[in-house]
Amino acid sequence: MSSFSAAFINGALGSTTRPENATSSHLDIYIENIYKGIHGSDSGSYDAEGRFVPEKFDEIFAKHAKTVPDALTSDEIDALLVANRVPGDYKGWVGATSEWKILYSLGKDKDGLLRKDVVRGAYDGSLFHQLVQEKGSGDK
Repeated sequence: MSSFSAAFINGALGSTTRPENATSSHLDIYIENIYKGIHGSDSGSYDAEGRFVPEKFDEIFAKHAKTVPDALTSDEIDALLVANRVPGDYKGWVGATSEWKILYSLGKDKDGLLRKDVVRGAYDGSLFHQLVQEKGSGDK
């Protein structure tokens, strides 16, 4: 899954975020231009310049976390994806669905819940550090 995801993400974002004068690979992602990779049919948790919008993030859970207030079930993620769909935005649908399904697969707990703090970790970049620490502590 990681090899496919890396190829998919870098293929989609590399050319989108690449400066015109870049001499490196078309698969490199330029973080300073990551805002150019925002797709339609998303949650709106990042604005047009790539800044995190906490109110939009909280809105995800206020609107869609029906079973547990600070977590999403698989069905609630499906409802979120349908609610955020922009008509005819097929690339956005694929992007959003891929992101949320992979996040759910990686971050759900033993009860099948994707907790708000885990989702926040995906947004702020700390999720993979958390997963490594959890994996490391589970091996001891």
